[in-house]
Amino acid sequence: MSPRRSYDQYCSAARALDALGDRWTLLIVRELFAGPRRYTDLHADLPGVSTDVLASRLKDMERDGLATRRRLPPPGAAYVYELTGRGRELLPVLQALGEWGAPLLAERRPTDAVRAHWFALPLLRSLAGPGDGTVQVRLDEGEFHVRLGAQDGPAYGEGPAPEEPDALLTLDAEVCAALGRGELTLREAVRDGRVTVTGEATLAKTLRES
Repeated sequence: MSPRRSYDQYCSAARALDALGDRWTLLIVRELFAGPRRYTDLHADLPGVSTDVLASRLKDMERDGLATRRRLPPPGAAYVYELTGRGRELLPVLQALGEWGAPLLAERRPTDAVRAHWFALPLLRSLAGPGDGTVQVRLDEGEFHVRLGAQDGPAYGEGPAPEEPDALLTLDAEVCAALGRGELTLREAVRDGRVTVTGEATLAKTLRES
C-alpha cells in the first residue's frame, strides 16, 4: 500500500484533503452512496479511471476508514465495497460540492458520460422536507431511487427500488440539472408538468400538492 501523502498542515481542511483530495476518491464515495458495489460495477460507472488507480484509491479509503470490503454470502460470493459510518458522513459534503458545481452543467459536452443515478444528489436536496420514504426516479438515461430520511445504509441506488416506492417521479436530465442549479424548484416543475408524480402513498400526494 502506498504511503499516505500529506500536506503536513495542522488544519482540518488540509487533513480532510489528505484523505479525500486525490483524483477519483470523492467520485468513488459518490458511487458507494448507492450501496455495496463490486469492483467491476465501480469501474463501469467511473468511465476514465484506470484499474490500477481504482484499486489504489479503494485501498486508501479502507486504510482511512472511509470504506470496507466484505464478501457476500452464497450464491453471490463476490467481494463488495461499502461506506463506513465515517464515509456516509460525506453526504452533505458531496451535496455542497454538487450545488457549487451545478452552474457548470449548463451545457452537456459531447464527451460527457452520464449515468442516471448521478442526478440523485441534487434530487435528494430538492426532495428534502415533504416526508420520509422511497422515491423512484425515471429518466431517459435510466432509473434510480432515493431514500428520504435514511439514517443508515444507502442514500440512493441504481435501478428501480427493491420495494414498492412511495412515489415515482418521471422527468428528464435537463430538469434535473435545472433543479440542481436552483433555476427551478420541484414544486414549480410539478406544477408546470415538467415532473410527473405517480403513486397513492402520502409522500406522492404531498409532492403533487406541495
